[in-house]
Amino acid sequence: MVKASELQKYLGNQIKRYRKSANLSQEQLAEIIGIATNSLSSIETGNSFMTSSTMEKLINTLNISPKELFDFPEINIEDINMAEDIRENLKIIEKDKEKLTILYNFVRLLK
Repeated sequence: MVKASELQKYLGNQIKRYRKSANLSQEQLAEIIGIATNSLSSIETGNSFMTSSTMEKLINTLNISPKELFDFPEINIEDINMAEDIRENLKIIEKDKEKLTILYNFVRLLK
């Protein structure tokens, strides 16, 4: 099962990779999406999670899809019972309004 802290690190790595592919510094990307540079740094290192609004801005600015953002090459999905993992993680986050809102907004983007 992927833990929330691991997810933050995977997302951070993806954001950093796509930011560098776009030839943007942390300062430039932070300014474009309207957050502090240290906030972006914290997101990229996996030390904090982003809001759904920030995630949407990152996806649009980096010109990527939500699928690309969440396609982690580090995770071998063949070894994961995805449906069970989703159910277990949902039990954990359903008590956290902020994380539940992020997940809800992300799922809406998949339609």
